[in-house]
Amino acid sequence: MSLKTRSARRWLRLRRLVLRQGPARVTSGVAAAAGVMAAVGSQVALWLAAAPLSPWLALLAGFGTAALVGAAIWPLMRMLADLEAARVQLAVLATRDELTGVFNRRQFLVLADREWARCRRYDMGAAMLMLDVDHFKRVNDLNGHLAGDLMLREIARAAGETLRHADILGRFGGEEFIVFLPHTDVLGALDVAERIRERVAAIKLEWRGQQISTTVSLGVATLGISHDTVGALIADADRALYTAKDAGRNCVRTPTALEALDFSSNAELPWGSSGVR
Repeated sequence: MSLKTRSARRWLRLRRLVLRQGPARVTSGVAAAAGVMAAVGSQVALWLAAAPLSPWLALLAGFGTAALVGAAIWPLMRMLADLEAARVQLAVLATRDELTGVFNRRQFLVLADREWARCRRYDMGAAMLMLDVDHFKRVNDLNGHLAGDLMLREIARAAGETLRHADILGRFGGEEFIVFLPHTDVLGALDVAERIRERVAAIKLEWRGQQISTTVSLGVATLGISHDTVGALIADADRALYTAKDAGRNCVRTPTALEALDFSSNAELPWGSSGVR
């Protein structure tokens, strides 16, 4: 058996040990082993100092003890670093949508519920946006799913660049995205939705010698007394989204009286482009 093979097998056994016992326990074990070896090294150093040996021999023995300690601990420390990097990567994969990089549905609901509760507790405004890509199946059918994936990434990027740091953007499923806007009133939410719609409409995706474009429909709901759960707020935003689709798509609608206003590509916001947020 070659040295490389034996080393690989030892490394695999160590990795299995860490996975079985857990990083915390193995770290404690490593620290304890280091302490024991340091104590042994100290005793050896004291013995060498008292022994009738030359200074060079004593120094060599001290270096040898330190090398043994390092050789015993280094593989475990390296493995722990690898496991920590893997843990961080798994945490990202567990909370982010793999395709677009925005929050996945589960993590979005966790974060939105936390912010919704805070807004309710302190009587602050908030809004929910539901976004759906218009005729997305046509994009996939005409250009392929890879082109559709790239378009979803561009839409997520365009929406993310429109939002503030405190806003929460997630992929709700398929070609649907969802946004929670804390500290936002209805006019501010409509302004954000309209800016997202305009940015998406301006996307020109270069794909195999041609440009692909699309539009989105958005539903907007603002936090009210009837929204006793974050799910109720999402349901209102979803109803507003269907209203936007029934209105011809590529527009913004709310489930309130404001839905009678025209937020299509040929109309301007009645309060201008500065919306109150």
